[in-house]
Amino acid sequence: MSAAASAAANDNRAAVVEGEAEAPVGADEVSRFPAPSVATPPTPQPMSVARSSTYVVCSALLFLTQGLGMNLALANLTQLQGSLSATSIEAAWLSAAYMAPNVSLSIALVKIRAQYGLRRFAEIGILGFVIVSLMNVFVSDLHSAIVVRFISGIAAAPMSTLGFLYMLEAFPPARKLTVGLALALTCTTISAPITRLISPTLIEYGQWHALYTLEMALALMALPIIYLMPLTPVPHAKVIQRTDILSYLLVAVGFGCIAIVLTMGRLYWWFEAPWLGVLLAIAVVTLTGVVLIELNRELPLIDVRWLASREILHFTAVLLVFRLVASEQSAIAANFYQLLGLQFEQVATLCWVILGASIAGGMLCAALMKPDHAPFVHVLALSLLAAGAYIDSQATNLTRPAQMYMSQAMIAAGTALFLPPAMASGFKAALMKGPNYILSFIVIFLFTQSIGGLIGTAAFGSFVTLREKFHSNVLAEQVVMSNPLIAQRISQLAAAYRRVIGDRALLDGEGVALLGQQVTREANILAYNDAFLLASVIALCALAGLLAHILYKRIAGRLVPPAAALTS
Repeated sequence: MSAAASAAANDNRAAVVEGEAEAPVGADEVSRFPAPSVATPPTPQPMSVARSSTYVVCSALLFLTQGLGMNLALANLTQLQGSLSATSIEAAWLSAAYMAPNVSLSIALVKIRAQYGLRRFAEIGILGFVIVSLMNVFVSDLHSAIVVRFISGIAAAPMSTLGFLYMLEAFPPARKLTVGLALALTCTTISAPITRLISPTLIEYGQWHALYTLEMALALMALPIIYLMPLTPVPHAKVIQRTDILSYLLVAVGFGCIAIVLTMGRLYWWFEAPWLGVLLAIAVVTLTGVVLIELNRELPLIDVRWLASREILHFTAVLLVFRLVASEQSAIAANFYQLLGLQFEQVATLCWVILGASIAGGMLCAALMKPDHAPFVHVLALSLLAAGAYIDSQATNLTRPAQMYMSQAMIAAGTALFLPPAMASGFKAALMKGPNYILSFIVIFLFTQSIGGLIGTAAFGSFVTLREKFHSNVLAEQVVMSNPLIAQRISQLAAAYRRVIGDRALLDGEGVALLGQQVTREANILAYNDAFLLASVIALCALAGLLAHILYKRIAGRLVPPAAALTS
């Protein structure tokens, strides 16, 4: 359950990418579609340092508002089960309900902004989020919570876009895809550790309603930003076609079904719930329908042929592998802490370390964001990810957060370093080919980050379950009473009940049960170590492929960033 919640938290980045397309999309779309006569906005003057800093702060507030709105429930599902009268599996539907609409809505937002303009988009987006935040106050049971979470998934997508646009507004054009992009993506990572830092106090005060009273307060704080700090307007034109609506609805259904299956499949188990297969079949049918429709359009919403090209498949694989490795922190480490019985208060310092490492990694990335530095930034990021995951794979039942400060800081910094160069190079390549390719790039980014994050959580969670069964069988084979060490251990465990249980057979039974619990715990720890090691191996394989790619390009005499291979 928490793995699904963490995946949703780390996947906040996926709804952000479309914001960068705002200015170029508006300009390019106007040149391709007939548009009413509009005056070209004057060239914006350079901002003062104070005003630029204000836009950066406003962007961080918008990102924090959206991120906490997503993470407050998803990171606290275990604590909220009682107030919602739900089991752990039922509570996980809160995560699925949020992700189902959220994973695809960014595709529609690009053309909505291009047609209706930034001002109207911003006003409607922030008002919608405020209204949804107010709805959380009236949640009283699981069913109402699921409905509100579904609506929240819809309302959150414009908020992440606004945060991105406000960050880009603070920088001149030459620095938007470097410093602005790196800082915006860094802001998307800070809400998860901040959520874990503030959650204990909020839950103690008022469970669900205390969590979302804070969200409502942040939403009301963000509301005046839209009116007091306007974004630079861009030309807009009628770019939405009727077939676009049909294609998007099919994509939304397909991605939504996949998101539900990936979130809930591990909990219901993949082959035990027939409705999982039904949802996958619906996803296949709807996405196949999208392909057939888009292949026969003169101006497709998504350029399927471009997506199927060798360069784009390589680019997709690069981002997907990174997302799988980055899931180590959310999909494996967070659940490992729960296995050890650690509470939020006990991992508070670790959250501070992760928060500081994410910010430091983002700042370093902003300083290194140049096209010729991208391969070396990726080498550094993958090295940090591989080393951090390997260190975590040495965990034991005595491991505590203090022993994971360095490894988790390395993973947080590596995550912050990798994505901005890859995204910048991919976006520039798509922009060079025209506005239609921007939407296609967004589909790639959504699949590798949102859907890819859910794939990582589901894959690692299922891997841990399978490896736990394997280690349990191996350890159970060694638990035989003929072994004097096992007999002595059972006697020691049973001694705690000797004063209240007089029957020798029952006393031995209690000792065997306690030993069985310890065996299960050790099997789980070994399984998590295997998952950490798997993440490290994947990162090392990606690093080896990256180094080979760099060497090949050097030999060929033209060094090209691996994530920008689509430009070659």
